[in-house]
Amino acid sequence: MKMLCLLFLIISVSACTTSPPRNPGDVCAIFREKDDWYGDAKDASKKWNSPIPIMMAIMYQESRFVAKAKPPKKYWLGFIPAGRMSDAYGYAQAKDATWDWYVDKSGNWGADRDDFADAIDFIGWYNNTSGKINGIANTDAYSLYMAYHEGHGGFKKRTFANKPWLKRVAGKVSSRAATYGSQLGRCEKDLKSGGWFFGIF
Repeated sequence: MKMLCLLFLIISVSACTTSPPRNPGDVCAIFREKDDWYGDAKDASKKWNSPIPIMMAIMYQESRFVAKAKPPKKYWLGFIPAGRMSDAYGYAQAKDATWDWYVDKSGNWGADRDDFADAIDFIGWYNNTSGKINGIANTDAYSLYMAYHEGHGGFKKRTFANKPWLKRVAGKVSSRAATYGSQLGRCEKDLKSGGWFFGIF
């Protein structure tokens, strides 16, 4: 009986774990596989005036859509565990303090960083805040990612100026956002109507 209960618990936990999409390079495939995600992304986009392709490109860069993603571990002398690089966590790789700020300002009480709906809402909110504080256009994926990575204060101080690696990453985010935008343009009508569902059989 105990073994049966343990097996049931393992199955239940596995069922609740959200695996990353199988084809993260295709936003249409992502939304077709994860049938709640498009609605969540659309809601966040409308609420924060942040384009879906940019929010999804930022999430891809931060976590590859892994719900419980964490930064790499640090090691002293190359082998002594010393915690992680930061307290960032979840789909959006939001840090504790930044997440708390989001919850306070957005009123999204009970939000979880490993919940896609909350994480995409956070990214939309952060991009919207970057527009208000830093004057970044909501379509400027490159600058929005810079502000996302460096913080609003860091962006103002141009802390990214001497980080060529970060400029390359921001370029990749911008390129992926453009790709996602092109892909979404071909499938969004079906996603809105739910017509894609009947094409998978």
